[in-house]
Amino acid sequence: MPIIVELDVMLARRKMKLKDLSEAVGVSNVNLSIFKQGKIKAIRFTTLEAICEVLDCQPGDLLRYEKDSEPKA
Repeated sequence: MPIIVELDVMLARRKMKLKDLSEAVGVSNVNLSIFKQGKIKAIRFTTLEAICEVLDCQPGDLLRYEKDSEPKA
């Protein structure tokens, strides 16, 4: 998938655990874990906004685009 989630990087930079972010944002630990692993299909802007507010970052700090190197069949 060409969208790379770097939530784990931001959590490490902020010295914060996923559980603490979950409590601060009001999103379940399971849902944030799925987001962190990059296995989500969508995220609400309100959730992304809340994560950015707590982590004091921009959406681009959490998500980046990486071009697929393999051609699609």
